[in-house]
Amino acid sequence: MSAEVLQAKTHIENVKTGIQNSDRKAVAEGVSKALADTYALYLKTQGFHWNVVGPLFYGLHKLTEVQYEELADAVDVIAERIRALGHPAPASFSQFAKLTQIKDADGTQSGEVMINALIADHESMSRSFREVIELADSVGDAATADLFTGRLHVHEKAVWMLRALVS
Repeated sequence: MSAEVLQAKTHIENVKTGIQNSDRKAVAEGVSKALADTYALYLKTQGFHWNVVGPLFYGLHKLTEVQYEELADAVDVIAERIRALGHPAPASFSQFAKLTQIKDADGTQSGEVMINALIADHESMSRSFREVIELADSVGDAATADLFTGRLHVHEKAVWMLRALVS
């Protein structure tokens, strides 16, 4: 085992937060998927912001700007939670691509198609964030459960706002 791998393993094992190492690892894996989804949705939302045209332009342009800025802030908070759990955060496009459930879009869709795609993505993330909350609660990780309860609120509000644009 290389010195670098041994040092990383020792670091993970020396985190003494009251949560078992195997439980912290499982939570960190769930949070890593959430980080990848958040980053992917950030990119998608920003791309829609740049490329939206048509009758929904102004409303969608403004709303997506608010949403991608919020997602950008969330990326850092989520990555730092993984680090607090004692694990490395995924930090490359290839890692995110392997972990995310968010499908790419090139930004050439109509405004209504963009909105529906964002609604589906936020709803999907809400469902998977509930799983992270459930796992975190089951192992006594109140900090992760709290973080993702807040994130869940953000995604559910985003769905409401997006649906209001096309109603």
